[in-house]
Amino acid sequence: MTDKMTGKERAAFRAKANSLEPLFQLGKGGMSDAIIAQVDDALRARELIKVKVLLESTPITPREAADQLAEATNAHVIQVIGGVIVLYRENPELRELEAKKKKEAKKNLATSKGAKDFAKKYKSAKNKGLPSRRK
Repeated sequence: MTDKMTGKERAAFRAKANSLEPLFQLGKGGMSDAIIAQVDDALRARELIKVKVLLESTPITPREAADQLAEATNAHVIQVIGGVIVLYRENPELRELEAKKKKEAKKNLATSKGAKDFAKKYKSAKNKGLPSRRK
């Protein structure tokens, strides 16, 4: 990709990638159009993925594979450790969906918070010997 990623951003993605399992394996077939298409689809759906390179059988090194995949899918290489590649590509559509979900969750929290506050007031009024609202 043309835009550079800062070290802090890269570190944050490395931390997120720790819990991920590799989605694809590169083996004796090496790099193919099918692998590139699958990685592209996975990046569109998830943004951050891991790819495993089988060191004993693949004809290319993990670094070469990472560079080829990144260039073909327009992604960032986050890290290459041993036979594991971590790739990232931002998907604005996913960001919009996440923002909508957060907004809905916040809206739901606000409505339930009001009910909780009313319950607290009612209980405190009852405990102080004040007249309750119920008849």
